[in-house]
Amino acid sequence: MRRFSQRNSLVTLSDINITPLLDLAFVLLIIFIITTPLLEQGLNLKLPQGGQADSPKINPRDIRTVDISARGDYKFRERFYSVDQIATTLRDEQRRNPNLIVYVRADEEGAWKHIAALLNRFEQVGVVNISMRTDPTTAPRRSR
Repeated sequence: MRRFSQRNSLVTLSDINITPLLDLAFVLLIIFIITTPLLEQGLNLKLPQGGQADSPKINPRDIRTVDISARGDYKFRERFYSVDQIATTLRDEQRRNPNLIVYVRADEEGAWKHIAALLNRFEQVGVVNISMRTDPTTAPRRSR
C-alpha cells in the first residue's frame, strides 16, 4: 500500500484559479456599462418647437438645468425639489458665479402655472440669467 504525505497535498493547493474571478469582473463591467446611461437620464420631456441652437461661446460649467414635467414635478440635479429649494440654491450659486445661466426645460403638454410659479420665485430671489429651452427648428434652405 502506498502512503501520501501531507506535504504533497499542500503543494497542489497553492495554485489559485482566477478564471472565475475574471468572468465575474467582466459580467459586472457589462452590467455597469448598460445601466449607467439609464441612471443619468433626466425627465422624458417633449419640448416645444422653436428658437435657435445654442451659442458655442457658453461654458457648460456655467449651466444649471431645471426640468418641469407635465404633472408639475421639478427636477434639479437628478433629484426632485420644491420651487423654493431650487430658487434659493440657484440664488446662492449665482451670487458666487455671476455668469451662471439657468436652463428651464418644461414639457409642452404641462400647465403654464408650473412654469410661472418657478419664474415668479426666481424673480423674487433675484435669479436673473434664465433661458427657456425649446427644440430648435431648422428652417429649410431656399434653392436659388
